Amino acid sequence: MRINKYLASCGLGSRRKCEDLVRQGKVKCNQKVVFDLAFIVPENAVVTVDENVVKPSGEFIYIMMHKPKGYITALSDDRGRKTVMDLVPSEYKGAKPVGRLDYDSEGLLLLTSDGDLAFNLTHPSHEVNKTYVVKVEGQVQESQLAVMRAGVVIDGVRLNKCKMKILEKLEKETRLEVVINEGKNRQIRKMFEACGLHVSFLKRTQIGDLKLGGLSRGAVRPLNTREVLYLKSL
Repeated sequence: MRINKYLASCGLGSRRKCEDLVRQGKVKCNQKVVFDLAFIVPENAVVTVDENVVKPSGEFIYIMMHKPKGYITALSDDRGRKTVMDLVPSEYKGAKPVGRLDYDSEGLLLLTSDGDLAFNLTHPSHEVNKTYVVKVEGQVQESQLAVMRAGVVIDGVRLNKCKMKILEKLEKETRLEVVINEGKNRQIRKMFEACGLHVSFLKRTQIGDLKLGGLSRGAVRPLNTREVLYLKSL
């Protein structure tokens, strides 16, 4: 097995990220530093990264979570906040979050130990659609929707075009469905803020055609074979 695939199978990230570890001289095989990206790992070899032994984790883990509000999408937090890993059962601890869902948001979050899949789902070139239900304080005007659909400028960067439709108009709030194909930090909140609107609730309901369904807040479930193959096709 080539060194980048071997490291990826150990749960160290995508093959591209693993190649960076090799280039940085952090990888050893049988106590010798490996710099050749085409290096084939011999059978029963001892591979280390930063002097820590790494081994393939066997079958990859693929799960979905209904992330609740009040958790950050990270493996740990130096400020002591709760992370989504606090909700992952022990048998799935090798999985890592794919992309982000901010502290104040909830909904569908994927976690996997398959670094290549995680890389593909989050790389901008793949433009995977993500669907959200958003509640906004007050009334949203069509003119504001038109600005956001065309791609607003945030931090000097114009966002991709997106889809928006109003689901319900109430006296004090508007409920909308928003579909974007980017994953910038707090992107949807910033989009509405750019138009003078405040998001009071945000829930991701879908990634591509994969839906959250009736999974309860804080719960996780493994993906079935059909769902994994679908994600790999994106």
